[in-house]
Amino acid sequence: MMTMTTRGPLFQPRETFPVSYCRRKTLEVHCDNSQINRHLAVPKSDSSKSPELCFNRLQLTDQECYGLLRRNFGRFAAREAVLDEEYWTAAWLRAEAHWESLLYMRHIDSYKRKYAEQEFYALKRRCSGQDGNSLKCFCFVAVKKEEKNIRRTVLNSVVGTLDLSIRQFLHGETYPGEVKRPTTVLASQEPFDAHKYAYIANVCVSKFARRQGIASNMLYLATDVATLAGTKELFVHVNAENNPAQELYKKTGFKVVEAVSSPLSKDQRLLMSVEL
Repeated sequence: MMTMTTRGPLFQPRETFPVSYCRRKTLEVHCDNSQINRHLAVPKSDSSKSPELCFNRLQLTDQECYGLLRRNFGRFAAREAVLDEEYWTAAWLRAEAHWESLLYMRHIDSYKRKYAEQEFYALKRRCSGQDGNSLKCFCFVAVKKEEKNIRRTVLNSVVGTLDLSIRQFLHGETYPGEVKRPTTVLASQEPFDAHKYAYIANVCVSKFARRQGIASNMLYLATDVATLAGTKELFVHVNAENNPAQELYKKTGFKVVEAVSSPLSKDQRLLMSVEL
């Protein structure tokens, strides 16, 4: 089921405790405090602008998410991130994915925290339009659906994330990152929208929630939003050795752009695209 509207006013055993919430109903709040305290400390960098993150904050209700672009599937829903805690959890998922194959390293938790902090602030800048590299950037999250009489914290609700950015080709750039003569001048004197394209990055799913259609449904939502933004093509870079990711993108309609993709390239990445 796909619900598209205009945008409006927007780990394993768990500790369970009752709280009073709206009309004095008793609900269950699921929160693993040990995980929060050990791994998800409030970012300390850029302290002058640090938001006050509340790691016991409850997941937004469907009513509170009314008006957001949303895609429902199975026990989950994909939508745009709203809360700072959702941005932070998205950043943490990316940190875990980045260091997943290096868990044997000493001080790995410190590396992940540092990575998550940097990604959190970079993500907020991108989505607020402060980085100057995109016309618009969205952070999508996949969350567990609301259940009757049960409220989850944001940390125990977000299970996946990806970024979608709407960009403009530069002069001499025919594919993302492929510029023959680097310049900041826009593509040509044709209409501005004629050279817009969409780009996907940072697709991550919690390892405890994989193989449930989360990544593919986030991609479908990103495709719909990119279409609504008036773009004609959606791109993504993928590691040449990452066969599961390539199969995921092919399943959702992407094809390898042969003109610029080569396993022998410097960064060993393939460019894939889908026409919208």
